[in-house]
Amino acid sequence: MMSVLQLPAELWLQVFSFLSWRDKLSVRCTCSHFRHLLDKSRPLWRGFSVVLRHLSRYNRPFWRSLAQRHVSSVNLRSGKRKHLKQLSAWLPALDALRLDDWNEGGVDELKMFHRLQRVSITSCSTPLKNIDFLFPLSHQLTQLSLCNVQLTCPASHLLAAVSQLTRLTSLLLHHDGSLRFPTLSGVLTHLTELKHLSWTMITYKTLSRDFFRPADFTGVGGGVLQLSDLQLLNYDAMVTQEVLQPLSRLHSLSIFHLYSVPGPTCHLQTWLTSLPQLRCLSVHGGHPLAVYADFLPSSLLSLTLSVDLQPEDLQVASVRAPHLEHLHLEPWSSSSSLVRLLPQLFPHLRTLRIRHHHVSDGDFLRLQQLQHLNTLEVLDSFYRPDPTDPSWVVYEPSPRLLQLISDLQKLTNHRVRVITSSHRDPLTCHCV
Repeated sequence: MMSVLQLPAELWLQVFSFLSWRDKLSVRCTCSHFRHLLDKSRPLWRGFSVVLRHLSRYNRPFWRSLAQRHVSSVNLRSGKRKHLKQLSAWLPALDALRLDDWNEGGVDELKMFHRLQRVSITSCSTPLKNIDFLFPLSHQLTQLSLCNVQLTCPASHLLAAVSQLTRLTSLLLHHDGSLRFPTLSGVLTHLTELKHLSWTMITYKTLSRDFFRPADFTGVGGGVLQLSDLQLLNYDAMVTQEVLQPLSRLHSLSIFHLYSVPGPTCHLQTWLTSLPQLRCLSVHGGHPLAVYADFLPSSLLSLTLSVDLQPEDLQVASVRAPHLEHLHLEPWSSSSSLVRLLPQLFPHLRTLRIRHHHVSDGDFLRLQQLQHLNTLEVLDSFYRPDPTDPSWVVYEPSPRLLQLISDLQKLTNHRVRVITSSHRDPLTCHCV
């Protein structure tokens, strides 16, 4: 057999490009030759994120390996200011940083990262006095995420501070209701490049006329609001079409309802009738699908439903959104009677996310009829080996699921990629 060293490096790098992050790390440990090839190839690690904790246990070779791979995204857990100084010394080119369970009252050391563009702070054990430490980054910061962070400054001060980060394209603020903001118009007036907004709505019962309205908004097509993606958490607020007029360019809407048992009025109907160009819709909780299925815009290409629904509701949805390409179906009731309908209802699907435990083998394999399907994600890839012991759970695909996946791939000539575990971006918020 040809020696590993005799094969050209380009060939190995091409092989490594098909591996997952975990597999790359495993191959890297096999020999010094592979370690050298992997560490020196920046394209292989593009998008790679690393989670760090207890920085004192990492030695120089570890930091050197991260630096060689040009790691640009780090999740630092239970960190302190001294850890940021160490991190900036080894990885000065970081462009994304998440701080989980930050233990200090400020983060002034962020100014040491001259290329930092994305900052996420979540679950701080110590209250933050304000977010003024972000001001040195105002010329470079494009994404800001604050989740489960206690701020001791007034809400007005927070809004004024955020308004100075004028290069933001993404803003996430999730809180427990302790922060009260009358409207978002002041922030939206200054953040003219904002595309993505994720906001906690627990304090709102009725949205005022100027809630989304920037100062120079003059009607449809006027103003500077470029928002295209909106996520609303704990939502249960009255709204009118006039309030939503500045959102005419919105392409993606995600609603996470406050109550699983909603009130008498379905506010989602107003949203859907006001956004005729909506391409992506994600609904979690609230009224059953039957209440608003007739209001789904025909422009929808992506739909996520974690709600109460019946087969006939899905039939209405398929008529209203005939060109759907991406579906995430997670009904409150069993999906056993729904999966078999998907090839007929949504023949243009390219990606599909479902649960499989109560789906028959025949219905699962019927997904081969989706001629355009290229990715199937199974959301419940775990099983209980012993039915008499419900506490014994194995968090990996069951033998039955592995066989179903193999059979489906054979039937589709391996056209369909099946994913059995979700790999979240370490910088994303776990609220959504």
